[in-house]
Amino acid sequence: MTVRRGDLLAYATGSVGMGVWVTVPGLLLLYFLTHTLGVPPLLAGLTLLLPKIIDVVVHPYLGSRSDRAARRTGNRIGMLRVGLLLAVAMVGMFSVPGGLSGAGAALWVGAWFVAGNLLFACFQVPYLTTPSDLEVGYHERTRVFMFRMLFLTLGLLGAGVAAPALVAAGGRGDYARMALLLSGIMVVSGLVAIVGVRRLTAHSGFRAPADSHSTLADIGVAWQDRDFRALVLSYLFTGTTTHLFLAALPFYTEHVFGDPKLTAVFMGAFLGPAVIAGPVWAVVSRRIGKQRGLVISQSVFVAGSLAPLLGYGTVPAVAVVVVLGIAFAGLQLFAFSMVPDAVAAASARGATRAGAYTGVWTATEATGTAIGPYVYSAALALGGFVATTDGRTVTQPESAQTALLLGFTVVPAVLMAVALAFQLRWTLDRTPATTSV
Repeated sequence: MTVRRGDLLAYATGSVGMGVWVTVPGLLLLYFLTHTLGVPPLLAGLTLLLPKIIDVVVHPYLGSRSDRAARRTGNRIGMLRVGLLLAVAMVGMFSVPGGLSGAGAALWVGAWFVAGNLLFACFQVPYLTTPSDLEVGYHERTRVFMFRMLFLTLGLLGAGVAAPALVAAGGRGDYARMALLLSGIMVVSGLVAIVGVRRLTAHSGFRAPADSHSTLADIGVAWQDRDFRALVLSYLFTGTTTHLFLAALPFYTEHVFGDPKLTAVFMGAFLGPAVIAGPVWAVVSRRIGKQRGLVISQSVFVAGSLAPLLGYGTVPAVAVVVVLGIAFAGLQLFAFSMVPDAVAAASARGATRAGAYTGVWTATEATGTAIGPYVYSAALALGGFVATTDGRTVTQPESAQTALLLGFTVVPAVLMAVALAFQLRWTLDRTPATTSV
């Protein structure tokens, strides 16, 4: 069965808002804490890490609950509607009262970050489960995620370029206005997505979840799936790497190139080509399969992460970032489109729990988004990086400059190499029956 293009476009529009939420905190929150709110780097990293611990529990729970709702109502719309409130948390997180700095500011941001993560999970889990609900085959699942990744990349690109530009002055008010503007886009995107999910499940068939089980039982089934476990562990390190890159980029442009405005330029170079690369990777998938495409993307990211050690100028740096962006498009498309493949394989064995699988997957993704910035903040702390507040400048010690660069190059290369090692354990693409539909 082929999914109708109009339904896909409406569904994929929801990824624009998701891209905004993934990009803005991942790109700016660590920098906002250390450069505007005066939060020491280690505490700033903990502020981003600790709220994500909740996600490890919440996402699988919401996945099982989403399955139960789908069995009862025939859709997952209710939880999606709750997720629209994410826009409120986005504004609150960047609207820090003027009297708060240091630990107090970290507490404010962390509390709103917890609320935002919970609301994002309410939207993300049922949204990403939808392709697994559809009665479609191997290549059609890639097509569904190709549309989704295209719109996600547009959201990442728009937010990645606009957000740094809107907060270039570095003041608290700039961050608050940026959040208010982008949160409006998130709401519109989410509303369109709900329409798309309804149409997709109505026109493309709906694979009802299995009988109700506890959350722990669902997690157990998902974790015992050898191929899914390999994919999850690989994406844990992949997500850690890419979100470390996002968190480190503002530090890299300011302290290596001496121009924080280059952050927007580099984000454009990273995500602009990814818009085109997504459909190209989908064609590649039909020729060599998703597993090989993902392994190639991971290998390219390892090599590209080490390139800045050569100490080149702005133009070569932009070229390397473009290559990393092309690899990033493959990392996202192949990994996410392989989740429904794992669900389909489990369904063939009589264990259809799409929401549970997605809950474990999104919990892994959320963990990676937190660990990446925390690892980089830990590198900064080890190097003696000095935090500051808006309107003040400090001279960083040489050890901080070294840690800043190594954290942007060697650390992500090692993390992605580990992701590659786990990914090589995936076996489903070796089965002819898996790739024939």
